[in-house]
Amino acid sequence: MNTFGKLITGSAFATLAMASTALADTTLNALFMSQAAYSEDDIKSMTAKFEAANPDVKVDLEFVPYEALHDKIIAAAGAGDDGYDVVLFDVIWPAEFATGGFLTDVTDRIPADYTEKVFDGAWTTVEYDGKRYGMPWILDTKYLFYNAEMLEKAGISAPPKTWDELVAQARTIKEKGIVDHPLVWSWSQSEAMICDFTTLTAANDGAFFQEGQPAFNAGGAKDAVTFMKATLDEGLTNPASREYFEEDVRRVFSNGEAAFALNWTYMNALANDPKESKVAGKVKVAPAPGVDGKSTASGVNGSMGLGIPSNSPHADEAWSYIAFLTQKDIQDDYAKLSLPIWKASYEEPKVMEGQEELIAAAKKSIAVMYPRPLVPSYTEVSDILQKNIHQVLLGEAGVEDALNAAADRVKRIR
Repeated sequence: MNTFGKLITGSAFATLAMASTALADTTLNALFMSQAAYSEDDIKSMTAKFEAANPDVKVDLEFVPYEALHDKIIAAAGAGDDGYDVVLFDVIWPAEFATGGFLTDVTDRIPADYTEKVFDGAWTTVEYDGKRYGMPWILDTKYLFYNAEMLEKAGISAPPKTWDELVAQARTIKEKGIVDHPLVWSWSQSEAMICDFTTLTAANDGAFFQEGQPAFNAGGAKDAVTFMKATLDEGLTNPASREYFEEDVRRVFSNGEAAFALNWTYMNALANDPKESKVAGKVKVAPAPGVDGKSTASGVNGSMGLGIPSNSPHADEAWSYIAFLTQKDIQDDYAKLSLPIWKASYEEPKVMEGQEELIAAAKKSIAVMYPRPLVPSYTEVSDILQKNIHQVLLGEAGVEDALNAAADRVKRIR
């Protein structure tokens, strides 16, 4: 039995630890993000437990904004042994990272029975071309959060099931003077905006590409941008949304300045925490709405995985750390800010307690998570879409002109 097995006999993750020799004193450099999903305190706590069980291994943690993750991982690829040993990566990057040789293929390290135990949508986070480049860790999509007290004051008995119903309810709330701008979104020129755009595109049965060609300038994707701009023009969406990231959305909603918000799982616990929110106890959550005749709910695959950079000199130790963080027991213990990847977790009392409504929404939303394009050039595609859609939201370009311009540029890079 290897060192990990001796230290943590019976742990669910022991089967994953494949170090062939006992560990010498080792320091792992690990890169995480400092927004959404697990908090820094959560990750520090998990890591402390790992270090306590594995005293020969120390983990140096680095937290950066999501927007810095991608470039940090790329830059560290040329750092030799001084790079990262473990990195958090987004569902949209495996194609690029795999073809670029930035991540280690860990397919053979993952027990075969895990395939059925983990949600299919989670596996897409780490897969490319039939191989797996990490373990899924954050299983996430965006949910519709709403202020139940505001809806009640407006005479609304249930949250919207379609985006048209959401607009109608927001209009009623605004007309009654309950709040100036009922809707708040993360529509800064960033990936956060693309996640909202993807959610709306999925609801409208749209597509990014068809037969290898851009399709986001027509159909459901075009309808999504038209919808976004219309809510701004009517004053239903807070105009500052065009500068907001997810944490800004949480802050505005938690201050009681919005009736509806689209955000990740982590907002559920924080918006209902009296220490973090002025509207604690009034916050409810539902699946993101659908569109009549096209969908009953909508969601974007916002999941993330943990992988080992190809230049890590400590692959076995890194994998054991990843195995520890992603095991079911650990995920179940820290399920308030990020829901587990494991199907069985959703029947665990400690996972469900206090967030039954979120679990119910998750069961619907996870099933309809829509992927952003899984292509090696995704970062460039996203940058082009961000710029052109943002021009629409700022009133600097029309929907059709902006999306056609984006499609022309994407054709030149693919």
